[in-house]
Amino acid sequence: MQPFVLDARLAQDSVSIMKLGLCDLRLARDSRWPWLILVPQRANVSEVFDLTPLDQAMLTFEQVTVGAALKKATGADKINIAAIGNIVRQLHVHVVARVENDTNWPSPIWGFGQSVPYEEEAIAAMKNRILEAFQ
Repeated sequence: MQPFVLDARLAQDSVSIMKLGLCDLRLARDSRWPWLILVPQRANVSEVFDLTPLDQAMLTFEQVTVGAALKKATGADKINIAAIGNIVRQLHVHVVARVENDTNWPSPIWGFGQSVPYEEEAIAAMKNRILEAFQ
């Protein structure tokens, strides 16, 4: 059995917040939107249907739990959840908080503008807000 290895681009573009039952919960470094990424810790998985049925159920549970925590932490109008993976093939699920006056509302966030990295204090504060929302 091969070990789980995080894709280099996911590692570069996000920071781990915590490990859940199945996924590594990561915060995207782009500060334009509160943006979390769930990465199932399974080797060589690129599609949801590549997971076992139990892991599929766990992924669904974790998406719902993370979406609710993100909404609580941000007061978002809408939580967008998507597994796209055209560039990074490793299965990962985006959970993005959107508000009606954010940059590029109501259009999708993908491919829009340039990433704006968090300042160190701001990324630490966002991580704490997310973690507190789980309690």
